[in-house]
Amino acid sequence: MSNKIYSLKAHEILDSAGNPTVEAELRLANGSAGVGSVPSGASTGSGEAFELRDADIMRYNGKGVLKAVDNINEQISQIIIGQEFESQADLDQQLIKLDGTPEKSNLGANAILAVSIAFARAVANAKNLELYETFDISRDMPWHVSTSGIPKLPAPMMVLIEGGKHADDSTDFQEFLIKPDGLKTVREQIRACQEVRIKLAEILKAQNFSTNVGLEGAFAPNGISDNAKALEFITEAIKNAGFKLKDEISIGIDVAASELFKNATYSLLTANCSFSSTEFIEYLIDLTKKYPITSIEDGLSENDQNSWPELNRQLSDQKIVSIGDDLTVTNPKLIDQFAKNGSISGVIIKMNQIGTISETIEAIKAAKENNLQIIISHRGSETTDTTLVDLAVACGADYIKVGPTRGERVCKYNR
Repeated sequence: MSNKIYSLKAHEILDSAGNPTVEAELRLANGSAGVGSVPSGASTGSGEAFELRDADIMRYNGKGVLKAVDNINEQISQIIIGQEFESQADLDQQLIKLDGTPEKSNLGANAILAVSIAFARAVANAKNLELYETFDISRDMPWHVSTSGIPKLPAPMMVLIEGGKHADDSTDFQEFLIKPDGLKTVREQIRACQEVRIKLAEILKAQNFSTNVGLEGAFAPNGISDNAKALEFITEAIKNAGFKLKDEISIGIDVAASELFKNATYSLLTANCSFSSTEFIEYLIDLTKKYPITSIEDGLSENDQNSWPELNRQLSDQKIVSIGDDLTVTNPKLIDQFAKNGSISGVIIKMNQIGTISETIEAIKAAKENNLQIIISHRGSETTDTTLVDLAVACGADYIKVGPTRGERVCKYNR
């Protein structure tokens, strides 16, 4: 079946934060079409692929993406329309070559990824397949082989309280999540997450905290400040909802520690205290002994690389997963490096950190080869694109992070 590209058109749409992002529509010569749109992160790793913004302060406060849109309509389309691509990797390599920079700063990773997703969807539609069926990820078995003979679905990690760059006047840590992987089915897991969320709202109101929401739609109670208090409330909510701690539902935290690290010191502004790397590790370990925590994401800064192996060692002693995100930025080489030196036991995968589907797949393969726990993740500002869900199913991810129950996140749960 021909994968010759017949047309390509991009335009500017709004993401969940009301900021512009890129959407691309691609049509193959056989008539099949696909649409792809791109999310954006609030806290980002320094090694992420380049997100091209207009920097025109008179329009969307500089966050417009008309340059990226024009790059698709005027440059990428001129090169790829009329060409036939045998695989996703062939198309992505053409885009990477056209850009010509390691970080994709000429065309913009947001432009390139939108086209990459649109092509993948068009090909899947042409073959009358689900999108996850077209991703070539596992070297050992196809996506559809699992112990039950059906696709392996990842367990959700739902954020219930958010702070850091995701909220004003809330916690220093960026995300407090629940992980219902002790329940048997995804339907049960999603139901449990929502039931715990309802109980958490009751607790917050009873404690005279607001149920205001942050960037992703999770609770961002003004003045809660203490990270331990957030963990206490979530632990209570799990119990009040009738679930067993750890056996059925545990807690994960995303520290986003790079945002707290300056001059070799970790500062918790809400608590008005600072820590050395060793002291901050002790602080995190103390939290894991008091609360049912089973994973910590970005527990240390990406610029504090020498301390990561020690954190991972201490967490591993308690069977807690140390997850890299800003440290690894969905880069296969970095994932391999930090897995082999003992810095991480799990990894976040975000398509827009690397900029194409095929490179994302290579990152997943690197994680699998190093026996890392895999978490496919959304970004702070999302669209209704559900490609990451298909990616999670295709690779047999352990978890998926798509946020709380809000429109641009709910569509991913429903998928």
